[in-house]
Amino acid sequence: MRFSGARGSSITQGMEKGVVMRVLGVESAVFGVSDLEENRRFWTDFGLPLLYADEKEAVFQLASGSKVVLYRHGDARLPSPDPFPGDGLKETVWGVESAEALDCIAQSLATEVEVRRDEDGTIHCLCPDGQPIALRVWAKRPVVSEASPVNTPASWPRFNQHRIWRRKAVPKTINHVVFFSPDYVGSFEFYERHLGFRYIDHSKGTGIFARADATYEHHSIFWVNCDLPIAPDSFKFMHIAFGCDDIDEVMLGANIMEAKGWKNASMNSSGGISRHRISSAIYYYCDIPGHAGEAEYHADTDYVDDNWVPRAWDFRFGSLLWSNNAPPIFRGDNIPWDMSFDADRASFEPYRKTKPGKLPVEGKLAEITQEDEHAI
Repeated sequence: MRFSGARGSSITQGMEKGVVMRVLGVESAVFGVSDLEENRRFWTDFGLPLLYADEKEAVFQLASGSKVVLYRHGDARLPSPDPFPGDGLKETVWGVESAEALDCIAQSLATEVEVRRDEDGTIHCLCPDGQPIALRVWAKRPVVSEASPVNTPASWPRFNQHRIWRRKAVPKTINHVVFFSPDYVGSFEFYERHLGFRYIDHSKGTGIFARADATYEHHSIFWVNCDLPIAPDSFKFMHIAFGCDDIDEVMLGANIMEAKGWKNASMNSSGGISRHRISSAIYYYCDIPGHAGEAEYHADTDYVDDNWVPRAWDFRFGSLLWSNNAPPIFRGDNIPWDMSFDADRASFEPYRKTKPGKLPVEGKLAEITQEDEHAI
């Protein structure tokens, strides 16, 4: 089934009719892989519960109901044409709260791109930046999660008790996905127009963070600028983040992955345990087999709602608070404390594109190397 409509209408028309868009987050992350068995072993060791597997696919399901789905290259269920060469996240499936909201999104998307609907109601389209997405109605599950209170020299909320003792990492949610985009401002505005995503933060010249309207994690997606020296020229998967309870769970996961023989060989996984300033999140990357990108253990991120005021950051100030292995460009005392509130989105204008092609990258952004990638 295909939709058609006049270009220029948007999701706001559905909102004016009383339909509130409620995108709940990532329902499924669909990977195309060369070695199904190796990828199955990776995600099992990473801590994802296996739901189903055979010679053609493997499906993992988290406590929230989100899935990681693995298909061999060439499987008819993968997007065609392939959005980028090699292994990686080929289609992001967003979960929607109701059939009414899904229909409204489908109609809005059809004003700008071709939309296809499966027999089960799932809709598919190709975003202008080259990202294949799908949306379906999703009964997202509530997650049971707990972290130990943190003591300080002046405050002891964990008094006469020890921290929670954990055995391993058990990620419970897919917190966000990250992609390179040839027009990252345009990518965000497409999602805002048709899916109702919220602008959260802008790492100037590096990328935009956006949140699905029915979730509260700091961001559900981050688009990284393809004009950066370390970026590909076109759309590509970068990494996927999984929500953990605390730093202990993150580090247990890191230790277990190393003990299982998974070695981080890429520059993007070279930082070890780190914390972003821009979202406050603790993170640790693991290289996915097949040079597919990274799986991220992710904890203690900011949670926000529509009262949040977006901010624009110098990329060096926002990217890292600390890191086990901070890249040279993020070191030193000369990094400006450059953050401003950006409700009017004035920070977008120098990076807005009116035609295909690259914009010049200047200043410290032009000095970014592969060594710096993990901190972005």
